[in-house]
Amino acid sequence: ELGWISTVHVNRPAVVRHAERIKKWRTVKGNWQAAWLLKAVTCVDLTTLSGDDTPSNVRRLCFKAKHPIREDLLKALDMHDKDITVGAVCVYPARVTDAVNALKAAGCNIPVASVAAGFPSGQTPLETKLAEIKLAVEYGAREIDIVISRSLVLTGQWEGLYEEIRQCREACGEAHMKTILATGELGSLANVYKASMIAMMAGSDFIKTSTGKEVENATFPVGVVMMRAIREFYWQTGNKVGFKPAGGIRTAKEAITWLMLVKEELGVEWLTPELFRLGASSLLEDIEKQV
Repeated sequence: ELGWISTVHVNRPAVVRHAERIKKWRTVKGNWQAAWLLKAVTCVDLTTLSGDDTPSNVRRLCFKAKHPIREDLLKALDMHDKDITVGAVCVYPARVTDAVNALKAAGCNIPVASVAAGFPSGQTPLETKLAEIKLAVEYGAREIDIVISRSLVLTGQWEGLYEEIRQCREACGEAHMKTILATGELGSLANVYKASMIAMMAGSDFIKTSTGKEVENATFPVGVVMMRAIREFYWQTGNKVGFKPAGGIRTAKEAITWLMLVKEELGVEWLTPELFRLGASSLLEDIEKQV
């Protein structure tokens, strides 16, 4: 529906001003802070995307996924029987089987997410992207984080972008699909809004800010624009699409601020692992310290 995006205008100064206000929000204190932090834990996609990933460090990651916060701390908060785990474990396709086996051995049902479709650059032929997605699903991934071809956005090929994402959605089958927009490389906030809309029209279950490998990753201005697109899409279609900021989120305060922003822009119903995820590799350490 190109009419939805043909007249889009984003007031960048207003978005940036709003983002600066967000950074100054006061965080919650005491038990309220602990509650928000535990909510953040349940929405984390615990991630390892390094060239030196091995079966052993994936197993360690899966153990941390099942036990993200120390048992004594959970007992002190009377939350030890609430089965608090992260939202998913995210790895490269070659490590999906390791993660699936480790989680199965641990007796938990945390989904395994796999990056695919030419991650992180997106500079591979569509046929290769689709084959990679199908293999990741075959290996046991229940969520697929695809990455778009930025060139299609930068050259305004919106129908081409729609078709690429649609075919990726088809290749995912029963698996949930998160579409990474790599917002730091899209050139403008208007392009971020348009790419968000196209990704949702093509069937994405989530839209995600970044691969974590760009120079600029998850930022509040981009988050505001993507959430406004999600809200507009929901008003127009009745379909709720999830949101995932990723890359550079390392502190508990940042995690809480993202949750507060989602609550303000999209409402409480979006504050569940089904509709909100935080892409992070080192965030849990700081959350545990704060708890």
